Amino acid sequence: MKLSPRLIVLMTVPPLLWAGNAVVGRLAVGHVPPQALNTMRWSLAGLLLLPLGWRMLASAASRAHIRQRWRYLMLLAMTGVASYNALQYLALTTTTATNATLIAASMPVWMLLIGMLHYGVRARALQWVGCLLSLLGVLIVVARGDMRTLTQLQLVSGDLLMLLAVFVWSVYGWMLARPPESMQGQRRPGWNWAEFLLLQVLFGIGWTWLTAGVEQAIAPQAIDWSPSVVLLVIFVAVGPSIIAYRAWGIGVAEAGPTLAAFFANLTPLFAAALSAALLGEPPHLYHGIAFVLVLAGIAVSSR
Repeated sequence: MKLSPRLIVLMTVPPLLWAGNAVVGRLAVGHVPPQALNTMRWSLAGLLLLPLGWRMLASAASRAHIRQRWRYLMLLAMTGVASYNALQYLALTTTTATNATLIAASMPVWMLLIGMLHYGVRARALQWVGCLLSLLGVLIVVARGDMRTLTQLQLVSGDLLMLLAVFVWSVYGWMLARPPESMQGQRRPGWNWAEFLLLQVLFGIGWTWLTAGVEQAIAPQAIDWSPSVVLLVIFVAVGPSIIAYRAWGIGVAEAGPTLAAFFANLTPLFAAALSAALLGEPPHLYHGIAFVLVLAGIAVSSR
């Protein structure tokens, strides 16, 4: 499909915010338990969405639509709201940023494979070429310009959790792009974006509270409250949760999940830039080379 400036913005904002989410999630280690952070994030996001989506809950007809589609809504919430974010925050407690970024770079591959195996969508040769270009760009970043450092990577439990998180997010992307018949065309209820996202949050928030309870039962840890922790929670509830999900939902619907996955590969590159700004690490030439490769992968795959 043809990339318009509007679509490029829609697909670029979420990776930028999710990069900030990854940096913040790493900063939260030792201050906020990962499952507690995920629970506070979506609880606050739900409260912020209520003024925009409460009419959907007040309507008897809308409640009937929800009951008829609860299985799809539950699966959507479990993959997009509950599982992915919980796995990501948990992974960041044990894995390095380099490993997590490298694993996240496999998302376009998972998108292509799920599309072929489950939805019967055949990947074109240019999509695979674009995938390889994007992966090469991310590899340059995680290797800091020296590909020999990749041979020194060691997998830990967090790496496996991050791999599972990427797979879950790929499933979520395809569920948005290929909903059941009850969510297509005239059969889809007239929920606006805030109402639809609020439904995902409401169906997923129970799972986040459950995982947070299990976390406290297994490894109790108090939250180290401070002004910075409060700001951290507000950021992850507003930026990566509401703004990013809104833009991502529109972008996936218009561009398709496979092309969206290539834009998602901008996340580790944005994370490198944010780390440079927040941690005082200056950008290097390999950052620019990587950006060019990832953008080339997006351009090739969109053809």
